[in-house]
Amino acid sequence: MEMRSGLYAKWMTAWETDLTTRDTNRVVRPLEWGLDWLRDFHSEIAAPVDPSHSLDRMIAVNEEIVRRSQDFFAYATPQDFRIESRHPALFPTNVRPETLEQDAEMKRQAAAGEIETAPFLRFTSAIRTPHPENDQVNARWYPAEPKPGKPRQAIIVMPQWNADAMSHNALCTLFNRFGISALRLSKPYHDIRRPAELERSDYAVSANVGRTIAACRQAVVDIRSCLDWLETQGYTQFGVLGTSLGSCYAFIAAAHDPRLRICAFNHASTWFGDVVWSGQSTRHVRTAFEQAGLTQNLVRQIFLGISPMSYMQRFAANPKRVLVVHASYDLTFLPEFSLDVLANFERFGVDYVSRVLPCGHYTTGETPYKYIDGWYLGSFIYRAFKKLAEKG
Repeated sequence: MEMRSGLYAKWMTAWETDLTTRDTNRVVRPLEWGLDWLRDFHSEIAAPVDPSHSLDRMIAVNEEIVRRSQDFFAYATPQDFRIESRHPALFPTNVRPETLEQDAEMKRQAAAGEIETAPFLRFTSAIRTPHPENDQVNARWYPAEPKPGKPRQAIIVMPQWNADAMSHNALCTLFNRFGISALRLSKPYHDIRRPAELERSDYAVSANVGRTIAACRQAVVDIRSCLDWLETQGYTQFGVLGTSLGSCYAFIAAAHDPRLRICAFNHASTWFGDVVWSGQSTRHVRTAFEQAGLTQNLVRQIFLGISPMSYMQRFAANPKRVLVVHASYDLTFLPEFSLDVLANFERFGVDYVSRVLPCGHYTTGETPYKYIDGWYLGSFIYRAFKKLAEKG
C-alpha cells in the first residue's frame, strides 16, 4: 500500500508540475510597490515616499487596511446595471495551439450564427482603475425558474486566476437545476475585462503589490454590487463559490457582507503571501520578490490586507454554511495552508464541511477529478440552499 501511495504521489506531482509549466507566456516583472493604487484609501499612508522606506510603508498600509477593512471594502452601489446580450467568447489566457484553435472555432460559430447569444450583467465597478475595460464589470447571467412559495436564491461564482470565460459555466447550469440562479462573475483583469496589452490576467496577481491589493478590493466590491442587483430582482438568499484566487475574493466578501450565507471554497488558504511565495503557478512572481531581497515573511506582511486569515473572526461573526475543498497533492495551495483554514474554522466555530480531492490544484480540472469536485460542490450547494430555504 505504501508503494502504491508513493508511486501515485510521484505520478500526481509529475502531472501537476507538467500542467503548471506548459504555458510559456508567464512574465517576470520587477517589483513595484504600487502605493499610488491605494492613495484614495489613506492619502497620508499612500503618499509618495522615499524608495528606501517603501517596504515599511506598504506594511503600514496593510495593517491599516485590516484595521479599517469596512472602510477599505466600502462602496456606493452602481447606478448603471444592465443586461447585455452577446455571443459567448473564450478569451484564452494561454497560447497553446489547441486553445487558439478552440477560440477561433468559437468566433467562427458566433459569426455564422451557430451559437446563441447569452445574457450578461454589466455595470461600472464602484472601484476605478486606469483600465476602462477592466472597470466594466461582467457577469454571465444564469436565471433559474422561480419556484412558487420558495425564496428566490442566487449564487455568485468566481473562477480561478487566469480562467477563460467558459470556466465554471457548467456549474452554473447545474445550480439552475436546483432552482438556484447564478452569476458567473469575471474577476478584475479577466476575460472581457482584460486590458489589450495582456495575454494573461497578470494584473490580478503580480509583483506590483498595490495593484494586486487593489484588484482584490475591486473584486470584493464587485461581488457585493452583484448582490445589490440581485436584491432588485427579488432574490433574498445568497451564496458564493470561489475557486483558488476566487476563493480568496469570495471569503473576504463574505467576511464583510452578511448577506452571503452559503460559501463554497474550492481550494483555500489562510495567507495570500504564502501562496504567492510557495505556489508553482506564482513562481514568476516570487522570482521578482527574491530579486528585490524579500523573504516569505515579508511577502506575507505586504499582502496582509488581502489575506483571509486577517478576517477570520469577522467571517465567523455571522452564521454561514461553508464548504472547503482541498487537494492532497496541491503544489499551488499547499495542503498545510488549507488545513490551517480548517483549524481556524474549528477555533472560531464556523459551520463547515471539509472534502479532500486525491489530486493537485491544476489536476482538479482533469478527468476524473473534475467530476469528483463537481459532485462535492454541487451536492453541498443543493443541500445548503435547501436547508436555508426551509429556515426561511
